[in-house]
Amino acid sequence: MEHDRRGPGLPPARGPVSAAVTAYLRDAGPLPRAEEADRATAYGDDLQLALYLCYELHYRGFAGVAAQREWDPDLLRVRAGLEHRFLSALRADTPVHDSLDEALADLLVEPVRGTGVSHYLRDEGELWQLREYAAQRSLYHLKEADPHAWVLPRLWGRAKAAMAAVEFDEYGGGRPDRVHARLFADLMTDLGLDTAYGRYLDAASAELLATVNLMSLLGLHRELRGALVGHFAAVEITSSPGSRRLAEAMRRTGAGPAAEFFYDEHVEADAVHEQVVRHDVIGGLLADEPHLAADVAFGIDATEYLESRLAARLLAAWRDGRSSLHSPLPGEIAHIS
Repeated sequence: MEHDRRGPGLPPARGPVSAAVTAYLRDAGPLPRAEEADRATAYGDDLQLALYLCYELHYRGFAGVAAQREWDPDLLRVRAGLEHRFLSALRADTPVHDSLDEALADLLVEPVRGTGVSHYLRDEGELWQLREYAAQRSLYHLKEADPHAWVLPRLWGRAKAAMAAVEFDEYGGGRPDRVHARLFADLMTDLGLDTAYGRYLDAASAELLATVNLMSLLGLHRELRGALVGHFAAVEITSSPGSRRLAEAMRRTGAGPAAEFFYDEHVEADAVHEQVVRHDVIGGLLADEPHLAADVAFGIDATEYLESRLAARLLAAWRDGRSSLHSPLPGEIAHIS
């Protein structure tokens, strides 16, 4: 088998399921038994890490892992079981709006003061908290727009054209120095973080892994294309005001010009993207496939549900003076309540 030389190393396991998946990827052991996967908590560290490892094979993979593992039928069967656990939990737990119009309208409602991460970081966040936030978010932002690109072959007409236009902006409009993943790497440099892809996988909490896994889950399944569009809408519609607050947080703490620029860029770009996504991506999709309206709403609601779980973890830890991470950043002094 051809083994990848590039890509991050495999992280430490967080339970029997992720341990077995890791061993299998190293050609050092069998996959987890079905009963082990069935016992794993849907939103817990073990299942979410195992699912992330499976999904990452469709992105850049892992150093030392055979490229052929991406389509390994036995591994795909395990992944399907983990996906079923995750998606079933989301369908059971996510508060669902009565209509897509209501779901979209609620995205424009500002969070209650004190419940939003961007509000906290703008008003009282410290530099170490911004570093934790960026380290965790790097698991998505260093591949920003990639999960959403999977929906392009599954759209057509107005929806496809509009989605491609937004993605073109995310990829820098043809300029490598303006690719949003590149801009986030520059932000990380300002914050003294390692910009290597996947570097902070072990630091990321289960709540953060779930937000990234949701994108991959929706992007990899054609039947969930409506939910993926809903997820994309939730990200783009809420991005501009949140990015404005995060840019202010970077300025207040003296994080650096690249850190400020990343969020300033999203304030402007995503304000435009919001209208394109709402009117042309969603509008075009539902003009062709009106039966997907409920799926779009589910994508919005599931995104908001997982983001609220992440926010609760971050804010509870930070207000107690504790780290929000699964494992500390290299060289960091532990924060204890």
